[in-house]
Amino acid sequence: MSEPPSTSEGPDPSDRPILAFFDVDNTLMRGTSLFQLGREAWKQHVIGVRDVALFAWHQRRFIKVGENDEHLKTARERALGLVGGLTETQVLGLADSIWEERIKPRLYAETVDLTQEHLAKGHEVWLVSATPWEIGDLMARRLGLTGALGTRAVVVDGVYTGELIGHVLHNERKAEAVRELAADAGADLADSWAYSDSRNDIPLLELVGHPVVVNPDVILTRHAHEHGWPVLRLSPPSIREAQRRVRREARAVKKSANRNTRRA
Repeated sequence: MSEPPSTSEGPDPSDRPILAFFDVDNTLMRGTSLFQLGREAWKQHVIGVRDVALFAWHQRRFIKVGENDEHLKTARERALGLVGGLTETQVLGLADSIWEERIKPRLYAETVDLTQEHLAKGHEVWLVSATPWEIGDLMARRLGLTGALGTRAVVVDGVYTGELIGHVLHNERKAEAVRELAADAGADLADSWAYSDSRNDIPLLELVGHPVVVNPDVILTRHAHEHGWPVLRLSPPSIREAQRRVRREARAVKKSANRNTRRA
């Protein structure tokens, strides 16, 4: 008598998580989130006029010409100067207080809608940015996303020292963080998606199977055209096509397979 055929076919591919990564500044929101934190810190008398003026300069330059290493260095120095000596409670309070008046009105509704398209497919949606992790985590929580990867600062006995844990999450380091997260999640990066406006995120975009550039700078526009990447403009026709692309090309994941943990 022959044995019954085995019913085990190995792991169901639909159980593997799919990750979608969204840059923050000028992708999910207009301008720099760090500047908004600086404005609030000035309003609450945490920093002085000179500090907020430097934040404002960085904001104007960023909107006009995009991100570059010198701007990032300035932002890093301002961020470290801002949090050094403050308690975790103070910094988290600053981050929380900027949501309603400073972050929410500057969100691109079209890009936010795309995060929801991915969530509807059962995907994990992560914000990944050089901005301080506290801001990214705030935005992820308020938008109902999975979590955030961002630049982390050293805290000793509940007080920020003004030093970084590792490096600013930028360029290749952003790609490294995403690679590590995907490995931890058991996700295939070929199934994953990434959205960004900056040429500095080319390493991240090249890492995933579904890169999408959003209102790209000149260099990223050229790179996208050379590699056949979709270019998303924040206009109704472009957004509708991006939404159709997610519905058409992204594999749905079983809801039960979604991890409910957040990256701290």
